[in-house]
Amino acid sequence: MNTQLILDTYIDNIIQIMTPYGSGTGFIIENLIITNSHVVSGLKEVVISSKKIKRSIAKVVYDDADYDLAFISFDMPTLSKQLSLTKKNVKDGDTTIAVGHPYGLNYTATEGIISKASRLHDNLEYIQIDAAINPGNSGGPLLNIDGEIIGVNTFIIQNSNNLGFALPYFYVQKALDNFKALNKNNIIKCKSCKNLINELTIKHDYCPECGVKLKVAKLRRKGYKATGTTKLLEDILNSLNINVTLSRRSQSSWVVDRGSARIKINYYENGIIIGDSKLCAIPKDNINDVYDYLLKENEKLSYLRFSISENNIYLSHLIIDSSLSLDKGGIAFERLFNYSDKYDDILINEFFAIELKKDDED
Repeated sequence: MNTQLILDTYIDNIIQIMTPYGSGTGFIIENLIITNSHVVSGLKEVVISSKKIKRSIAKVVYDDADYDLAFISFDMPTLSKQLSLTKKNVKDGDTTIAVGHPYGLNYTATEGIISKASRLHDNLEYIQIDAAINPGNSGGPLLNIDGEIIGVNTFIIQNSNNLGFALPYFYVQKALDNFKALNKNNIIKCKSCKNLINELTIKHDYCPECGVKLKVAKLRRKGYKATGTTKLLEDILNSLNINVTLSRRSQSSWVVDRGSARIKINYYENGIIIGDSKLCAIPKDNINDVYDYLLKENEKLSYLRFSISENNIYLSHLIIDSSLSLDKGGIAFERLFNYSDKYDDILINEFFAIELKKDDED
């Protein structure tokens, strides 16, 4: 199969994984989502989405810092074509396809060859490839020309020319077999003694078998907790019945869909908080009528303002972090959510402004 056909055939198996610390890729095998341990960042829950899964919270049931693997449990949709691990030997020079979400560019496929079928690194074998992989590709599948999984894209050498490394399929199969044999969730693999540890048996974050400190156990116990202004912003969203986990795009960025509008909230290092919604684009005709309407509405609004940038009409709320409060922030953002949904309809239906397309993970 060619690259495009492989992507079209198996695209429903490819998962985007998001945490407060970044994003990565996963794929469905044996009713689990496989990804890298470093993608889930030691969290018990992550946000996932795919062509068939709307943005949802899923549980990390296995975390393996040794192989840099993690398994995520979710009520999987029925797939017409399912990915499978290869049973063939991998050879130097074989064609490969890496699929993932580099830099948030969803469902990107890159083709290359296997530069070295077995490259030893930290006592593990890796498949060295020249297919371009970047941040966001981690945890995604490396496929052969038959669409079979030969590895998990795991790391690159920075500032190199396409030097990527994938964990081979046989490690993945071994981890799957060992995990399923336990028939339990919330399993951590000790990187020192290699034992699979039930999280419930861990005390004070030490491995009960060998006594080594388990970094993953500590991270899973602590979880992610927002602080400072970030916590205040999330408290405001909670007060407005917004699911903060699902709306969070990073530690300082959130996206809220309200009706037909999409509102983005960003907290910048200089202390400025901007919530804005790109409502629509200026129409070719009746431009003066649109300007007059926006100016008149601006006179009526408090907390919010219309603006135009690069032909797009925005409704925004801007505030400095030192001025943000729970009460006033709640009023401002509630108005921003509701008015964005109201005004995009008015501008499109009454002034014939141009409706904008929205990416699923924009």
